[in-house]
Amino acid sequence: MSVRVGSGTAAAAVEAVDLDLRRHRRPGEAIIQALLFACGILSIFTTLGIIFVLAREALLFFQRPEVTVLEFLTGTVWQPQILKFGIFPLLNATILTSVIAMMVALPLGVMIAIYLSEYASPRARGILKPVLEILAGIPTVVYGYFALTLMTPLLRSIFGVDRVEIYNVGSAGLVIGILILPLISSMSEDALHAVPRSLREAAYGLGATRLETAVKIVVPAALSGLAAAFIVGISRAIGETMVVALAAGAGPRNFGSWGEAVGGLNFFNPFKAAETMTGHIVRISGGDLSYDSLDYDSLFAIGLMLFAITFVLNLISRWIVRRFREEVE
Repeated sequence: MSVRVGSGTAAAAVEAVDLDLRRHRRPGEAIIQALLFACGILSIFTTLGIIFVLAREALLFFQRPEVTVLEFLTGTVWQPQILKFGIFPLLNATILTSVIAMMVALPLGVMIAIYLSEYASPRARGILKPVLEILAGIPTVVYGYFALTLMTPLLRSIFGVDRVEIYNVGSAGLVIGILILPLISSMSEDALHAVPRSLREAAYGLGATRLETAVKIVVPAALSGLAAAFIVGISRAIGETMVVALAAGAGPRNFGSWGEAVGGLNFFNPFKAAETMTGHIVRISGGDLSYDSLDYDSLFAIGLMLFAITFVLNLISRWIVRRFREEVE
């Protein structure tokens, strides 16, 4: 396409300018797009492969005559040596450590996020946020020894040596809360920071204080992001391995019956030793397990249970994010 630009006079005439508006081929962008598409397809097939392996091996476990699905889901004893495969002791310890971790990480993470988003200066935010995220780079085995050598003695000195065992769920849960604190605070701060500035200015114009604006305007507007951070934090706490393997205990806390478990809320005692699902997988897989044995197949049943829990949590997270986003819009 050619365009003649000029003033109409010979002195002011300019030469023609060619504007080519046709689509140009860009091989580099096409290659990048193909690579990104291949990465997405690879991640999907990797996930499908993991699900296939877990389901196949778990099906072999449930097909054995010594195991039933009903006993696996409702039993209160996990002792493969005597053919007892009730998942409740492992599930109980997993949920208990995750609840304790979220009781630590959620309020602290949200308060840190509010400070960084609403109170901290740009310079302070640029310093404090990277320093906080350094915690995410510490190896989890270090957190495990931290729980065993510092948190457990602290709990024993506060609540008594007779009440708090050396290996206990409480110290593991507290340290897991510290471990996931950078994740929750960073995601929460990003959600709060994404709230439009106009909402804050409108609240200030109506006479609201900075705290009132943060609590009554910014936090509700960022509730979908905060909910996503909460669900991701729970998933991270459930999947934590080394901390619980070192500090929580090396054996499941079995109960003779549901009455014994529920009576006096014994299943909710954080000062007793217990073993989570991930801790059990680490302990058993580190031993001399023969391939295709009953103990070997049971690990995949536990892994499938973990996958189901995290999958349900992700579905809940997506529903919560969509629900609150629609309300805000």
